[in-house]
Amino acid sequence: MVRLHKSEILDAVLREEVVCMPTDTVYGLVASAASPRAVKRLYEVKGRENKPGTLIAASIQQLETLGFDAKGLEKAASYWPGPVSIVLPAPDELNYLHMGLYSLAVRIPDKQELVELLKETGPLATTSANRPGEPTVTTIDEAKDIFGDAVSFYVDGGSISGSSSTIYKLLNGKFEKLR
Repeated sequence: MVRLHKSEILDAVLREEVVCMPTDTVYGLVASAASPRAVKRLYEVKGRENKPGTLIAASIQQLETLGFDAKGLEKAASYWPGPVSIVLPAPDELNYLHMGLYSLAVRIPDKQELVELLKETGPLATTSANRPGEPTVTTIDEAKDIFGDAVSFYVDGGSISGSSSTIYKLLNGKFEKLR
């Protein structure tokens, strides 16, 4: 992975802007999960309605700070760090993130450079860099063709042919694979 331009990404996130960058799985659009304004902009740029994105965080503690239940996070921890997202119940106050569904996919990446960034930015809301129903982009130029000036900052990570994260949902105390 190419150096992530940490200071530029941090500046853009603190300004509540949307960034396109390599995540631990694919190119993603990211914004501060703590900012309703930034998340709204992220969903507008993506063209997403009624389908929340995923939260990536540096640690379980960051997710607890957002209000996620410690017991659910403790159960999910066996899948992390790694490219596995777990759908967990989300608190009411995160409605701007979960869009009225009261659950969100959350993940702790295993790419150290990304984790170091997340330690500074806090949790990021993310969604794959594509239009809904279209394939995920594999290069930053493809992302620029789709999003243009709607994204404040692009990070070129070269060609990425990864796949989206595996998703499990915690149901009745057990994990059910969704994707």
